Amino acid sequence: MANTIASRVYRDKYRSATLDTLLRGAMVSESITSVDRSNNLRIQSPYSSTPTVVVQALAGTYTPAEFTTTDDVLTVTDEFIVGEHIHDFQESLTQFDLFAARTEQMAFNVAKKIDEFVLNNLCEDGTGTYTTPAGGFATAANVNEIFANINSQVDGFADSYNGKFVVLENTDMVGLYQAGATNGFTFSDNVLNNGMVGQWMGVDIYVVRTGTFTDATVGTITWTNAGHRVAGVKNVATTALPGGIKTEEKMVSGKTGMEVATYGYVGFKLWAPKVTLVIDITLA
Repeated sequence: MANTIASRVYRDKYRSATLDTLLRGAMVSESITSVDRSNNLRIQSPYSSTPTVVVQALAGTYTPAEFTTTDDVLTVTDEFIVGEHIHDFQESLTQFDLFAARTEQMAFNVAKKIDEFVLNNLCEDGTGTYTTPAGGFATAANVNEIFANINSQVDGFADSYNGKFVVLENTDMVGLYQAGATNGFTFSDNVLNNGMVGQWMGVDIYVVRTGTFTDATVGTITWTNAGHRVAGVKNVATTALPGGIKTEEKMVSGKTGMEVATYGYVGFKLWAPKVTLVIDITLA
């Protein structure tokens, strides 16, 4: 029994480290939103309304203004979960660590689904709008114009110094690679020699797989984002992951082997005072 417990402990350590690395590395949403891992179902808005400044002749007097607060909160309403049963004969008769392979695959799929959830919510809730020229990002001649327009919508705000981003699908990169290969010596060298297009006009570029932006209902949320992309200012939205992502390994009566479940609770909020700083891009 002691040996069984010891090897289970080492397995748990491996699983925890693997999950943490995979989830953080695979999630674009962690780079562009603030992530709250506290055990809170409800998170209050970190932003207040903007005060009105009065400019007047020297008088030394003022009139206190009334102001209202908006009850803007993030409430966690959705859970992401995947569970599988790995029979002992499946584990014992394979030539690789089936448990580790399945745990990694489950972690990747959870991360991918969370990213889809957050990115589509971000795109749906942003009130900035922009329609690209015909051909969108995939047309090289459009790229400079598109990024100039993205910048123009958020430049001048103090929040823009948090950093700017755009999230594209992999098929959009065709135009960026072609344009990057002809824009300036150092930049084109990076594109031609290394295939690197990480930033354009100060906007950080994140790439997800085709089919991330969709028309769908996922959990309790419905969005209509097919043919859309999202851009804007980083960290004006919050992703809630209360308690982080968890995993369970348990024995099931009547079956050999172990049942493994990976799950987490996820909420999202683009805070009301900042909705104009996120741009819903429509591809023409």
